[in-house]
Amino acid sequence: MSSNPNLLGRLVNRLVPSRIASRMASEDPIPVEEVAEREQKGENGRRLDPETRARRDDALAHILKIGDPILRSRALPVEHFDAQLQLEVQRMERIMDDALGIGLAATQVGVLSRLLVYRVEEDGPLGVLANPVIEWSSPETDVGEEGCLSIPGVLVDVERPAAIRVRGQDQYGNSISLEVSELEARVIQHEIDHLDGVLILDRTSREQRKQAMKVLREADAAARRPD
Repeated sequence: MSSNPNLLGRLVNRLVPSRIASRMASEDPIPVEEVAEREQKGENGRRLDPETRARRDDALAHILKIGDPILRSRALPVEHFDAQLQLEVQRMERIMDDALGIGLAATQVGVLSRLLVYRVEEDGPLGVLANPVIEWSSPETDVGEEGCLSIPGVLVDVERPAAIRVRGQDQYGNSISLEVSELEARVIQHEIDHLDGVLILDRTSREQRKQAMKVLREADAAARRPD
């Protein structure tokens, strides 16, 4: 896995869809005020310009958040590789990029199809996987921080196989097989979890899960608080 914290922050679901530094391993959750402050900044720690911020806010509004039952649903196989699917891939790519993420599953935008997109390098090609199946996982594992566009303001430690072989289809229905490792492997596993109704909170420790839920409750309370 890449040791670049800025790249990791772009994921996790880009896998870190939320990019907020975490204190999940400590006893105290991130203060709500700090969450709000960091949400205003990009990967380099600088504040996002108004146009980028507006695009990100609009994209995040299209992404389902924790608590929505669709995020706990198992997606159905993609059967039709038609123009409608091509448009859906384009829509998911746009939402992912504007949200400053590095991966996105169809279920996160309310579509119960086994489809995911990802881009682990900022200028790299878009990865598209329909009906992905992990055929092999390495015995070696890595523990890394993951965040999720569907769980804003949270990063938790998740242990995953360091390398995998995955088969599936591209957006045109062509069969593909990929052997990937490090960050790319982590992103794909994270997104396949989404297609199975599994969230990062299901894959972390009980203590980190409790702290994450506390952060989410405090953030929700702050959002409801009158100005």
